[in-house]
Amino acid sequence: MKPKVTIIIPFYNCSYVEKALDSALNQSYRPIEVILVDDGSTKHTERLVPYRKYIHYLGKQNGGTASALNHGIRHASGDYIAWLSSDDVFHTDKIYNQLYFMLQYNSSISHTNFNYIDDHGSLTQVRAGEPFVSTKRFLECFASGNPVNGCTVMFKKQIFDSIGLFDESLPYTHDLDMWYRVLLGGHFTMYLDQALVNYRLHSNMGTRLHSDRIKLEYDQVQARYQPRFQEMLRRICV
Repeated sequence: MKPKVTIIIPFYNCSYVEKALDSALNQSYRPIEVILVDDGSTKHTERLVPYRKYIHYLGKQNGGTASALNHGIRHASGDYIAWLSSDDVFHTDKIYNQLYFMLQYNSSISHTNFNYIDDHGSLTQVRAGEPFVSTKRFLECFASGNPVNGCTVMFKKQIFDSIGLFDESLPYTHDLDMWYRVLLGGHFTMYLDQALVNYRLHSNMGTRLHSDRIKLEYDQVQARYQPRFQEMLRRICV
């Protein structure tokens, strides 16, 4: 039997949500389930009406992206989990290509490259992520940033049993915190060098609206994990 993949879309007042839903529902791979977690939205909810019979809709009080992802994971019936932000877009073969890549290497987590798009969906940069040439280079990037775009990641659902869910106390850097826990927990992260996600840059995106708070939280997460991470890196590179 083919593995089932759950695509989780956290949604909060996003005017681009239809594009995300269309890209999730139009995946070439089956079986999939699409879970949209409405994180207490007060705007654009009418855009969901045509999709409600095709998706699992979960409503909740506003708690942030990490809480929405966790809510979706707890209700997911898939063997694998993919995360899609409501302003981004999956390529049609995203799930198919990444799942079979993971099955080939018996991987519990993987990530891919991605493109940049603008407000109107036009490509502004192809293959915007660094094409990691080695595991060492990938790990070194954590010293100065977050080298993983969250919407390119696919998890085997069982991985959450050992590393836990997203940290809901981190509104902006829950993804970086998760990648550290994955790597320090001994899970090897496979990289598929294909651009399978279109990441939308627009004026209302959180990384632009909350840049000062993100920097403060980022520094806190780095201080929490970098000493142990650097020790791990030294052992790997010996």
